[in-house]
Amino acid sequence: MASEAVTPRADRRLHRARQATLVSLATGVWASVLLPAVGLTREHDPSRVTLGAVGILAFVIAQTVVLYAAVTPWLDPRWRRRAELSLVGVAVLTVPLVGPVAAGRWPTWAWLGAALIGMTPLLVRWRAALAVAVGVLAVAVAVAWWTGGSVPRHLAVTGGIGVAVAAVNGFQVWFWDLLVEARQGQAALARLAAVEERLRFARDVHDVLGHSLTVIALKAELAARLAPVDPERAGREAAEVQRLAASALSEVRETVHGYRAVDLDEQLAAVVGVLRSCGVRCTVLPLPADLPQPAAVELAAVLREASTNVLRHSRADWCRIRIDRKDDVARMTVANDGADDSGPDAHSHGLRGLADRLAAAGGELRVHREDAIFTLEATVPAPS
Repeated sequence: MASEAVTPRADRRLHRARQATLVSLATGVWASVLLPAVGLTREHDPSRVTLGAVGILAFVIAQTVVLYAAVTPWLDPRWRRRAELSLVGVAVLTVPLVGPVAAGRWPTWAWLGAALIGMTPLLVRWRAALAVAVGVLAVAVAVAWWTGGSVPRHLAVTGGIGVAVAAVNGFQVWFWDLLVEARQGQAALARLAAVEERLRFARDVHDVLGHSLTVIALKAELAARLAPVDPERAGREAAEVQRLAASALSEVRETVHGYRAVDLDEQLAAVVGVLRSCGVRCTVLPLPADLPQPAAVELAAVLREASTNVLRHSRADWCRIRIDRKDDVARMTVANDGADDSGPDAHSHGLRGLADRLAAAGGELRVHREDAIFTLEATVPAPS
């Protein structure tokens, strides 16, 4: 079962899938209550009814906790193990508490035995699950013999119903684990892509600076040696060191600028892909064909910040991105629903830094919130 650190609460589609799985599993829990409860209605001894009700209620509580833990991967494994051990203890207690209820008239405990068999694939591996199932069937036979009930009937309920419940529960939790592992794979790919990009940048910087710094070090050492014996040549070497340092600085700036000058079309495609993968419907109007490169670079930075805000500060179902150009001004508008009250505003760190950057480029950033709709609008110069 997937137990890596994932946060379905921050992933809309995974959160919904987890809720659906919990609802489906809860349906089986209610069956574990209702069918044994039929035995309570057929029991005439008040003391047995009371003890049986206590046993069934304790079993349902323990079962609910274990099922919740099965689809909560961020839960502490020690807590999960305690919940499973508690279920084992409660299941043992239900034999004397629930077994005598409606003896000979209704297989009350057999329904709890079916629930136990149905849960075993969620707790242990298949071989161990088979051993547990055999043990539960043996207990069902013993309860039937002890209470004077029908052994075939107890076996049919505990075995037949239990196997059916195990198949349904096992499929649901297997599918949930598959979703969690898929999300973990996507997160790992994103982290790997970021690491590879850092390594590529490091290699490029090394290639740019490696040769220049080596030559600078040699020239500086030579100038230091020549200073006492040939000051004139030492001065020329020092000037050469200065020229090489300035050249290396220029090359580094060009390299960094190349990384910052992200293509707006590529950035837009990446942002749309990420938003849609998180369940956000994304609408994008066609980009203007004549957008100058400096304006595109600034708008790419706006797009990155806006998409980050959508993912971190909202529960958006839709997002609308529009970029147009009128006269000598390019404008980007990003609007989304589901904005949280604690979401970004004009004073947030990311938006404030973005506003400063745009102001330095002669642009402007404006944000507006109306009910749950958050709108970010950025303008930058786009001379012809």
